[in-house]
Amino acid sequence: GLIITGNTLVVASIHTDARLCTPMYYFLGSLSGIEVCYTAVVVPHILTNTLQSEKTITLLGCATQMTFFIALGSADCFLLAVMACDRYVAICHPLQYPLLMTLPLCVHLVVASVVSGLFLSLQLVAFVFSLPFCQTQDIEHFFCDVPPVMHLVCAQSHIHEQSVLVAAILAIAVPFFLITTSYTFIVAAVLKIRSAAGRHRAFSTCSSHLTVVLLQYGCCAFMYLRPSSSYHPKQDQFVSLVYTLGTPLLNPLIYALRNSEMKEAIGRVLTRNCLSQNS
Repeated sequence: GLIITGNTLVVASIHTDARLCTPMYYFLGSLSGIEVCYTAVVVPHILTNTLQSEKTITLLGCATQMTFFIALGSADCFLLAVMACDRYVAICHPLQYPLLMTLPLCVHLVVASVVSGLFLSLQLVAFVFSLPFCQTQDIEHFFCDVPPVMHLVCAQSHIHEQSVLVAAILAIAVPFFLITTSYTFIVAAVLKIRSAAGRHRAFSTCSSHLTVVLLQYGCCAFMYLRPSSSYHPKQDQFVSLVYTLGTPLLNPLIYALRNSEMKEAIGRVLTRNCLSQNS
C-alpha cells in the first residue's frame, strides 16, 4: 500500500504541477509508474501465499509472472540509464539541453525502455521454460524469479548458465556502464565550476538518482551476475525483498526528501486532496 501510494503521489505531483514539466521529472514520473506495475506483479502473489497454507502456482502463471517481472525490472534499469544521460546533457551541455531533450524524444526513450525490457524478458522466459524441469518442482522463493526457477532445471549446463548471464549483462551491466560513463563526464564538468554553490547545485540534482542506482543495481548484480552454484535460497529471498519491496518504497522517499521542488509539489497535491474531502 505504501509503495503504490508513494509512487502514485510522485506521478500525480509531476502531472499536475506545471513547474515540473521538465524531462528530468517526466522520467521520474515514468520510473514511479513502472515501480507501481513492478510491485503489482509480485506483491499480490506474496500476500496470497502468506494467507494460504497450500502455496501453488501454475506453469503458465509462473511464466507470466516472470515475463512481467523481468520486463519491468529491465525497463527500470534502462530508464535509470536514460535518466543518467539526461543529467549528463543538462550539466555538460546546458545551452543545447532544451533543443536536445524535447518531449517527443523523452516519450520515445521511455517507450524504448519498456519495449526493450519486454523483448529481452520474452526471449529469456521462452528459453528458461523450454528447459527440462525435474519432478520435484518446489520453488524456494516468494515468486517466480530466474535463479530459483533455473535451480529446478535437470539438465544444468554451462550453456544454460551463459545464456541467462548474457540476458543479465544486457539488462544490468550495459545500462550501468552508460550510467558510469555519464557520471564520469558529469563529475569532470562539475569540478570545473568555480563557485561552491554551483557545484553543490549540480551535484544535488544527481545525488537522488545515484542513491537509487546503487540500491537497484547492487541488488540486481548480486542476484543475476553470478554463477548458479552460489545460489542460496534464504539469502536470495532477503535480497529479493530489498529490490521488489524496499527499492520501490524508498524511491519516492529518496526523490522527495532530497528535492525541494518535489516536496513542495507533493505537499500541494496532499493539500488539494484534504481540501476536496473537507468541502
